[in-house]
Amino acid sequence: MQSAVSIKGLKIAYGDHTVMERMSLDIAQKEFLVLLGPSGCGKSTLLNAIAGLQDITAGEIWISGKNVTWEEPKDRGIGMVFQSYALYPRMSVRKNLSFGLRVAGLPKAEIEARVARTSALLHLDSLLDRRPAELSGGQRQRVAIGRALVRQVDVFLFDEPLSNLDAKLRNELRVEIKKLHQSLGNTMIYVTHDQVEALTLADRIAIMRDGVIQQLASPTDIYNRPANLFVAGFIGAPSMNFIEGRIDVGNGLPTFHSANLSVDLASYAFKAPPASGAATLGFRPDHLVLDGAAGSLPTVPGRISVVEPMGSEAVLWFDWEGRSLSLRLMGDVTLQPGDLLTPGLDIEKASLFGADGLRL
Repeated sequence: MQSAVSIKGLKIAYGDHTVMERMSLDIAQKEFLVLLGPSGCGKSTLLNAIAGLQDITAGEIWISGKNVTWEEPKDRGIGMVFQSYALYPRMSVRKNLSFGLRVAGLPKAEIEARVARTSALLHLDSLLDRRPAELSGGQRQRVAIGRALVRQVDVFLFDEPLSNLDAKLRNELRVEIKKLHQSLGNTMIYVTHDQVEALTLADRIAIMRDGVIQQLASPTDIYNRPANLFVAGFIGAPSMNFIEGRIDVGNGLPTFHSANLSVDLASYAFKAPPASGAATLGFRPDHLVLDGAAGSLPTVPGRISVVEPMGSEAVLWFDWEGRSLSLRLMGDVTLQPGDLLTPGLDIEKASLFGADGLRL
């Protein structure tokens, strides 16, 4: 299948400072790809390069089978939604939606049809005669999304479109964007620093750091099988628990040792035959089970220091061997700070990383 967007050997530099070096990425037709990473990792720079808003030093950008590396943004066949609404304050919603089409010289009937279709899709019918000042933040962002949709292009780019909204509106619009992608089937590339947005919206997530993609995979793989220590620590709230130690391979039976913890690794799915050496054991707060349920699993006993109730779940922080670990429980929790925990660790759900930080 032909890629909707193909980035080939992309380099972006400012003088002697290189932001991105030899970046290559293929995004499939109808895919929802999320670029996720900490501030300054290059995700918005990459999106702007695709849009034609960022000069590149080397490489090529192809959209819908066409080399658009040196094309103007308006000629790339994209629609873009920015972090700021960027609406024309003196124009009605109807005129904001139709402005680009009128500039392009489309027939009046075609413009009206596109505006009607888009306003119905985004539930803007009753707002068409209002100005931006009369709209809520969520309504303004829907208009901004609508202004991109009326272009009827194959690829839509979103640059942190929900970051200016409160939590409730973010949740509502996140669902709307998900529905939008399912109904339209267009390719969407979405930049965010919000993990919940990334995990819930994406078909695939590209985790970026210092202009380099650390892992490109489905949300499930990113969460359960992180490629390296950076991805493991970046994804998840609370983040993954880590215990430093070493792997010993004796008689072909690998074991992880650290302080008072010894873990049989017979059931761990190694990517390659294990070898003895320094390693880090990582496990998510929800990959621990409590007391009786632990059975014969290796345990990491400790005393609770903090309980964080979160409605349908709670996060317990407990001290183990001088470090703080976290455990997530569903439902009502009656445990209190000072109580002793003996959680068991399911090694099949854990992650092991070598001295180089890569998943074993």
